[in-house]
This record gives sequence, structure tokens and C-alpha cells, in this order.
Amino acid sequence: MSELGLRGHDAPLATAECRLRAEVVRLRTENRQLHQALTSHAVVNQAIGELVTLGQIAPQDGFTVLREVSQHTNTRVTAIADQILEYAQGAALPEVLRLHLRTALAHHAGPPAGSC
Repeated sequence: MSELGLRGHDAPLATAECRLRAEVVRLRTENRQLHQALTSHAVVNQAIGELVTLGQIAPQDGFTVLREVSQHTNTRVTAIADQILEYAQGAALPEVLRLHLRTALAHHAGPPAGSC
């Protein structure tokens, strides 16, 4: 067979191999993104738990507080959550975050205990 005949025969195999390689790359990217999303979700949930405890707010208000602070500080929710978890372990909060967090928590806090 001529060299051209082999190339013509190998072309569909090369195309299939290219498609498979592209699919592997796509799946690896998707896998990495899903792993990052799961990790971020866990961090956000832990931070919500800290806010519920520290701020004495309802669990459903925890994400709202994170979102409000995120919007007011132009910082990703996951970055805010990371800082809250670090604070829970003894680190200091940046001043701007502390102020916005205090405001958001006060806005969502229930009435003081014993009030009607």
C-alpha cells in the first residue's frame, strides 16, 4: 500500500484519538471544578455554623449574612467564609470585614432573650 493509503486509513483513528483526548481533558477539568465546588461548599457551611453560634442568628440567615458581607466588601463568599473559620480558631478579622459582619449580624439577630 502506498503511504497516502496508510494516512487515509489512519486519519479516522487519529481523529477518534483526538476526540478521546479532548474528552479526557474536559472530564479532568470538570472533575477539578466539582472538587473545588465541594470544598468551597463545605467551608461555607462551616462558616455558617460559626455565624449561627457567634452571632446567635437562625441557620437560614447564615448564608444571607455571608452574601451581604461579600457584596459590601467586594470579596468572594468563600474568602469571607475562610476568614470567619480562621477567626474561630483565634485569628484576627480584618477591620473592614469585622465592621460589615457586625452590621449584618445585628440586622439578622433575633430579639434579645427575655423580650416580648
